[in-house]
Amino acid sequence: MAKRVFRPYQPDRPLALPTDLREWLPADHTVYLVSDIVDQLDLSPIAAVYDQGDGGGNPPYHPVLLTKLLFYAYSQGVVSSRVIAAKTYEDVAFRVLTADQHPDFRTISDFRERHLAALLPLFQQVVRLAGRLGLVKLEHVAQDGTKVLANASKHRAMSYARMKRTEERLGKEIAALVEAARAADAAEDARYGPGQTGDEVPVDLSGEITRRERRLATIRAAKDALEREARDGAAAIRAADEAERVRRAAAGEPPKPGRRPTPAEVPPDDAQRNFTDPDSRIMKNADKAFVQAYNAQAAVDASPHQIIVGCALTNQSADAPHLAPMVTQVQETTGLKPAEWSSDAGYFSARNVGVLDQAGIAALIPPDRQPHGRQPPPAGVARILEAAGLGSPRPAAEGAAESAIKAAMRAKLQTEPGRAAYAKRKETAEPVFGQIKERRGLRRFQLRGLAKVTGEWTLWCLTHNLGKICQALRTETGLRQRLALT
Repeated sequence: MAKRVFRPYQPDRPLALPTDLREWLPADHTVYLVSDIVDQLDLSPIAAVYDQGDGGGNPPYHPVLLTKLLFYAYSQGVVSSRVIAAKTYEDVAFRVLTADQHPDFRTISDFRERHLAALLPLFQQVVRLAGRLGLVKLEHVAQDGTKVLANASKHRAMSYARMKRTEERLGKEIAALVEAARAADAAEDARYGPGQTGDEVPVDLSGEITRRERRLATIRAAKDALEREARDGAAAIRAADEAERVRRAAAGEPPKPGRRPTPAEVPPDDAQRNFTDPDSRIMKNADKAFVQAYNAQAAVDASPHQIIVGCALTNQSADAPHLAPMVTQVQETTGLKPAEWSSDAGYFSARNVGVLDQAGIAALIPPDRQPHGRQPPPAGVARILEAAGLGSPRPAAEGAAESAIKAAMRAKLQTEPGRAAYAKRKETAEPVFGQIKERRGLRRFQLRGLAKVTGEWTLWCLTHNLGKICQALRTETGLRQRLALT
């Protein structure tokens, strides 16, 4: 039997590599495409920050370099500033992108946090660029939401009722420990004479008192914040009611029926606040588990490119309140009006259907929650099932207008065109969340606080779109030439 011959393997032999880093990667590599796209964006909001300095110190890294580095890293699912910094040494694509410069992790982290407010305008620029390239059609837009873990544990949350109990208990414990410390001081004075000042606290008690005082201060601050939110919410309800009464009077309409609202100015006992990230909330995720999270929203164009045309993030668990703002954002970003808009049953309300109707957008929102993957049955089948008592459960009591809107939407979704249009939803928004969470690895936000996490979610959506544009630039003939002309 002949002896197998292997290719030569000499790890210590010097490698004859091209001297130009740009020759180390194929011409259509994603890093080049991301660089070309960023060159088309207006980065003046980011660059303007550097004009406010006094000119002293070492020259900063170029903001275009750091923007490209951050965008490319997120598009590849690399979000840790330390890992990004290491990649500039270890990964050829990162090294090419930075032109062999190596900003440290603190520079990258500070740059990301400093420019969070500029990310939404940049997201809108990327959406408009995708539109100019013909990647956004707006024939159908699907909106959906997903719960993303906050950078905080749900075990660091406390209810208002528990805050009150704990505040009382800690107050008593601190008083007892202080009294014990005073007793110890008196005993030492009697034993050692009046040379003691009386201010010394035994070491074992001092630490316990300090720890409880800090925790008490934290709980009181959280409790005060909940009470302030309750007062502000009550004031907003009263103000809205008064504004409606004034509007009716000015328009000559009948007075608003019913009594004036008297909202509670004290939080309910089950109101909660997290000590690590107070803006996050406990929400139920898709697995029915309760998690400390934010509600990440996205509106996705149903073209094959799956461009996110609208994004938002809130700490409200319910999805319905987010439809109207998203419709407005998409129209402002694109300057166009979608032909159809689909969402799942969590977004249904008479108001939301009215918002879409008023905007001239065909609404496709089922009033009844459907098992995942199941479409509304045809009209004939639905009538047979209802006659047999097997139809979808209906609310026992609802207003005539609400009932009529639900009936009209059910009838619309039971037609063949309605079923076909609504079927686009599950192949539009849901795959995008899968790509962001499964392929790119978003499981938990890095930052804390609603404003910062909103910027972080915008960055994830922006870089999703960058990846989709890069994919189109590689596969569609003539698109790169069109990019150069935009």
